[in-house]
Amino acid sequence: MSDSAELILEGKSYALPIVVGTENEKAIDINALRAQTGHITIDSGYKNTGATQSAITYLDGELGVLHYRGYSIEQLAAKSNFIEVAYLLIYGELPTQHELTHFNEQISKRTLIHENFRTLLSAYPADAHPMAILASMICSLTAFHPDSLDPNLTEEQIDLNITRLLGKITTIAAWSYKHAVGKPFVYPKKSLDYCSNFLQMMFSNPTENYHVNPVVVDALNKLLILHADHEQNCSTSTVRLVGSSNASLFGSISAGVNALWGPLHGGANQEVIEMLEAIKADGGDSKKWIDKAKDKNDPFRLMGFGHRVYKNFDPRAKIIKAACDNILYNLGVKDPILEIAKQLEEAALTDPYFVERKLYPNVDFYSGIIYKAIGLPKEMFTVMFAIGRLPGWIAQWKEMRENKEPIGRPRQIYTGQTAREYVDIKNR
Repeated sequence: MSDSAELILEGKSYALPIVVGTENEKAIDINALRAQTGHITIDSGYKNTGATQSAITYLDGELGVLHYRGYSIEQLAAKSNFIEVAYLLIYGELPTQHELTHFNEQISKRTLIHENFRTLLSAYPADAHPMAILASMICSLTAFHPDSLDPNLTEEQIDLNITRLLGKITTIAAWSYKHAVGKPFVYPKKSLDYCSNFLQMMFSNPTENYHVNPVVVDALNKLLILHADHEQNCSTSTVRLVGSSNASLFGSISAGVNALWGPLHGGANQEVIEMLEAIKADGGDSKKWIDKAKDKNDPFRLMGFGHRVYKNFDPRAKIIKAACDNILYNLGVKDPILEIAKQLEEAALTDPYFVERKLYPNVDFYSGIIYKAIGLPKEMFTVMFAIGRLPGWIAQWKEMRENKEPIGRPRQIYTGQTAREYVDIKNR
């Protein structure tokens, strides 16, 4: 097999190196293309452009494969927990017991946020979207930890900021929810594990004892693991691009939160619930809406079915379906919206129209159902996505720095006016 590709341009031949990844993915290296030929490539949306070489996550959309650092998502979801997976993504290997204990301790001791954050939160309207609060509060961490702005941080300083962010994001998220519903803020407890601590900050109150349901904790761990990284998607690429300017970890992650907030990226699970609510408001006839989805002349489409990357099935959906069935059974949830969801799911798995087109329920379909079942308002769904994706963003930011990648600077083809003379305003 040739180790280069030949480009013939204006009668001249150019050899472009072939790069092969460890899973036999192949790319044509065009780093020297403009210098050699004066040409650039056009790839709207970067769908065929590899912006980096990364050792973090591998996915194969055709085969339905997702690996973190070589470990299958199926094994990690079955045997690991979110903090262990976070360590794996960020540092490259599964931790020893000592390393995991230390990592947990460092995160737990940094879950408290500065009391002035209470003042910041009180300035937001009660109906402010929690993603707006999350993005701005994460960026505000640079003001409370100005040492994070140093572009020449030591490894120890980077580790400190990593545990600061992992610890504080759940407190910020829970407090934004409490602010929205007008209830007292609940402080973190070092005695609880990561997911249990978040749930007690979200749902407990100072006047009552709160019991953390292990079924909910297990489902939340799985959801966060499944969302922890997904290669060079929009928000991850944003984190790397912003970070390439030597922006701080907090500033880069804040940018990633805003990218995730876009409804074409992280809002799909919220859109699932809104779709189910619309079907319920219309009388709950799921067949009517399934027929609408199958009608090529109808603009309606089912949310939470199919995936842009996975052309066969979403491997995360198989895992989270079992967790979804388990949580609905154990919590005994009776919700007409969730009944509609079950009807849509059955149709998608059995109706030839959906089966032939491989429009299976994806991870967003099931995650929205789980979040609703445990009592989260739909505005918090994307926040949960951000908490899950945080380790991946951190890992990508860290790898980008360690690779000493240059500042990102995409090119363009100009299509505007050619040179023209300025006209005085009186003559226009």
